[in-house]
Amino acid sequence: MVVAEASSPTPGNPRGEALVAELTWVHDMIRRDLRTVRQMAADAAAGGAAVEIQAGIRSLAASSPLWQLKAGCLHYCRFVHAHHNAESVLLFPALRRANPALNPVVDKLEADHASVSDLLGEVETAARELDGAEDPAARTRLIQALQKLSADLLAHLQYEEDHISDTLRTWSDWPFR
Repeated sequence: MVVAEASSPTPGNPRGEALVAELTWVHDMIRRDLRTVRQMAADAAAGGAAVEIQAGIRSLAASSPLWQLKAGCLHYCRFVHAHHNAESVLLFPALRRANPALNPVVDKLEADHASVSDLLGEVETAARELDGAEDPAARTRLIQALQKLSADLLAHLQYEEDHISDTLRTWSDWPFR
């Protein structure tokens, strides 16, 4: 089902534009890191050594603003969990009040959050199973989990931006205070 955002009754304002810019900024950091994660999955699929994959994760942790918040892949997963929880608790109820036509969109976003949460759990489990030993089954689980997370999360981020930004732009104050 494709749901288009209802037309905004008023033009955007600076605070609403700032909210959209912040949402896009966080999503762009997640996208950038997902590109790196996808490359690591490709390297793992091509037979890269577990020690090299682990070094890639450490490198990402050292170079990414998001991953620098806490060290490591598992903390990145927790960051995405926290971002989605904040949206679910603060943003989505405000969107429902501000624009009831977005209810189907918010329903989908909430379902996406549950799905992404499950995928993050799969990545965390698979990452813990990948140790210095060459275990093809553990490697395959990690590759599949990373690829599925990347595809689903990128689609979710785009859908969210496409469907809620117009409403956010109309906000002159933070409705979730």
